Amino acid sequence: MDKRQATAQLRRALQLFATSLDETTALEIPSVYPAWAPDRAYAEGEYLTYGVNSVGDPQLYKVAQAHTSQAEWQPGTIPSLYTPLGLTEDGYPVWSPPAGAHDAYNAGDIVDYNGTLYRSTIDGNVWSPDAYPQVWEIYEKE
Repeated sequence: MDKRQATAQLRRALQLFATSLDETTALEIPSVYPAWAPDRAYAEGEYLTYGVNSVGDPQLYKVAQAHTSQAEWQPGTIPSLYTPLGLTEDGYPVWSPPAGAHDAYNAGDIVDYNGTLYRSTIDGNVWSPDAYPQVWEIYEKE
């Protein structure tokens, strides 16, 4: 076995292990996850990368529902299939519009929305702090 084969096998082993990681840990190592590809079966909860985020790292997505990808169904274009994941420099998730109940915010969830931290006051919160401010409260770091 040459170095190239060994490297490919090690990468695949890391990818298999990475499927067991929680979202926060997955965000720390996005480059381990495979890049999105068309004509591939994706399972709900699977992580993948597509493009780069605002700091130049691979953008990590979580598959929202099982499907076989198609060229026109790229992450970022079909919110019901892929949920983008991200954290601020302080480790808070950046608010992104939930595609449905599977990724709605719950009471106590803290998010960064346009540079301000907010805490959801209800379960199943799918609204932004601008759209429905009554279900959010400004969160002050301790």
